[in-house]
Amino acid sequence: MPFLTGGYPSLAVTTDAIGAVAQAGASIIEVGIPFSDPIADGPVISASMHEALAAGATVEGVFRAVAQARAHTDVGLVAMVSASIVTRIGAHDFVSRAAHAGFDGLIVPDLDSAGAGELANLCESRGLSLALLVAPTSSNERSREIVSHCRGFVYLLARAGITGERDASPEIAGPVAALRAVTRLPIAAGFGISTAAHVAAVTQHADAAIVGSALVRRMGSTTPVEAAAEFTSLLAAGLRAPVRRN
Repeated sequence: MPFLTGGYPSLAVTTDAIGAVAQAGASIIEVGIPFSDPIADGPVISASMHEALAAGATVEGVFRAVAQARAHTDVGLVAMVSASIVTRIGAHDFVSRAAHAGFDGLIVPDLDSAGAGELANLCESRGLSLALLVAPTSSNERSREIVSHCRGFVYLLARAGITGERDASPEIAGPVAALRAVTRLPIAAGFGISTAAHVAAVTQHADAAIVGSALVRRMGSTTPVEAAAEFTSLLAAGLRAPVRRN
């Protein structure tokens, strides 16, 4: 489940990269809507969002780029968006526009579960998934509250902190088991998953591995679409690779 920053390095690249990454083996593609104060994002994704905004990327521009890509692919597309953007536009309008653009769901990382009911209902009415974030340290009670508002899948933070590449694969067996005790929804794990070996290890427990910073960094090259497709192909090989255990 690769992550692309919408509008980085351009909206045209976003459109082309969606198709290329889908052909390279992505099952679902997460498209981040640029935000001036990214939530829990490390330096690579934060820089890509600031660059996208400086180049003129807007919510409507990302929607157009996704709509153009959607005409040529049936891959799952999920928007990562700050709750403040949804609130500014209006939840009903945002959900309607996202669905019209061709998105299949939303991830809202900073949405307070106490106020998530309205957005969950709106997403459900348009057939969109809604994923909220669950920390690996969340109590069963807290996790149960969060997943009650999720539709489609749950986003598990593979590790605490901010996004960014790591050398070691995150240890998620325990957090996944705890989360499965309170939900039957599929679990996608993200944060610090950077290599095909990490993908192989993570998907031994979770249903999907989200890769962001490692992919976005490679898209800073002179051939961003090709770089994204090549790296996605390498990551997808992790879904078929045996996991080596010490």
